[in-house]
Amino acid sequence: MHRILLREVVIDAPSETFAATRDFWAAALLTDAQPVKQFPEFTALPQPAALSWVGLQDIGPARTARYHLDIEADDVNAEVDRLERLGAVQVAVGRTWVSMQDPAGLLFDVVPAESPSFEQHARSVQ
Repeated sequence: MHRILLREVVIDAPSETFAATRDFWAAALLTDAQPVKQFPEFTALPQPAALSWVGLQDIGPARTARYHLDIEADDVNAEVDRLERLGAVQVAVGRTWVSMQDPAGLLFDVVPAESPSFEQHARSVQ
């Protein structure tokens, strides 16, 4: 048994438009953008006008902008296996996360449980 929680919406922006996208979403959600020190391609939008965490990722040059979701799990491998059984496809393995696509081709990541609200809001998977 493990636990999961939909943690974050991540705005993926190409390098060419990253600064403008970051500034737009920070202003739109009434927050200040803060670089994530350990992962320089990520920027956090702390305490946004949102129910979930919101972040941005610089996805490099000449790529298409998109959004993806992060699902926290206290057992990433077990959650990846479960989601594959439900129809998701694994597309890449990152430093601490696994990138997947749902049946419609939409991207999401399974990430280790780290948020302060995980203990309170996570649900058990059997």
